[in-house]
Amino acid sequence: MADENQRTELPQEQPQQSTTISQEQPHQSTILLPGSVGHPSGVEVAPKTTWPEVVGMTVEEAERKIREDMPRVQFQVVQPNCFVTMDFNTRRVRLYVDSEGKVSRAPRIG
Repeated sequence: MADENQRTELPQEQPQQSTTISQEQPHQSTILLPGSVGHPSGVEVAPKTTWPEVVGMTVEEAERKIREDMPRVQFQVVQPNCFVTMDFNTRRVRLYVDSEGKVSRAPRIG
């Protein structure tokens, strides 16, 4: 009977710890292009990816202007009604020209 009168202590349940799922942003890879790091103000500036200001310029003028922002760029001059590949190249800028040899649309990286 002594056994019956003895209190049996059940192991107490540990309070459940709440798990917080981190709301961190997923890691995104960044492509650094020339001219995007080391800005004089000390603030990183987004790289320029398009040059609408060269529309209407000759190919030589447009190349000179774009090289100021991206010195190691490779140019591809695209004549009217020509096809281009769909690949993306971060070092290439295509210059679409009209029949007079002037830039007809805003060049961009790709």
